[in-house]
Amino acid sequence: MQNQGNCHKNVWILSGTSDGPVIANRLLELNYSVFASVLTYKAGQAYIKNPKLHIITGKLNNKNEIINFIKKYKITCVVDATHPFAVIISKNLNNACKEINTPLLLFERKSLINNTNNFLYIDDLKDINNVDLENKNILLAIGSRFLNDTANYYMNHKANVFTRVLPTYESITKAFGSCIKNSNIAILEPSKNNESILEKKLCDFWKIDYVLCRESGSYSQKNWESIVSGSKMKLFLVKRPKVKNEYSFSFNQYQNLINQIIRTNIDV
Repeated sequence: MQNQGNCHKNVWILSGTSDGPVIANRLLELNYSVFASVLTYKAGQAYIKNPKLHIITGKLNNKNEIINFIKKYKITCVVDATHPFAVIISKNLNNACKEINTPLLLFERKSLINNTNNFLYIDDLKDINNVDLENKNILLAIGSRFLNDTANYYMNHKANVFTRVLPTYESITKAFGSCIKNSNIAILEPSKNNESILEKKLCDFWKIDYVLCRESGSYSQKNWESIVSGSKMKLFLVKRPKVKNEYSFSFNQYQNLINQIIRTNIDV
């Protein structure tokens, strides 16, 4: 049932394609006006069409841009559902919302990692140590931003480096512009069907020894956990940054987040 009293409440969601559409849909059902910020046009396609949903495409460069957006569109509540490693935008959101006293809520998926002998936490992308790297095959599933630097580090340690990147212009450009051999680059979306995980076929084909990814709680992480579990491979997970621990309100369940948005807007 729609709550007509919410029609003037504007909620701004910053997210990827997994959590953002779910949160947006639930708010739209409650008759909120929703602004959803995404990085690419393709990401915006994951959202439904609705007259109360406004898709904003592109990066927000600094705190002042965030403040201006909040004031311009009379945002009453901001939801940070960005990637756990998107620390710059999260810092800017936190600082901006504090400065103008706008409620900021964090949504972050749980990391459901199972503790096994071949799952290992590390603090940094270059922290794989105490293992033999020479002539070992390491698959980097870390995104494209630090791909070349990380690949170069492990190549200098005589490892054979492979990567899986997303089918976006930026990822593909950075992958093929990196020091990694073209034949060692795969372009694919994370599998969402546990019965047919392309990443497993990739690991088998390349005879991967080690997989390096980030503790994001995403489909990608879950896939690597499933693939490596019970195998001879080792999975190295880079721990999440702690910058988002500063948030006053943090949620990992959709309904709890929605309930807090409702409570927050009652007080506005």
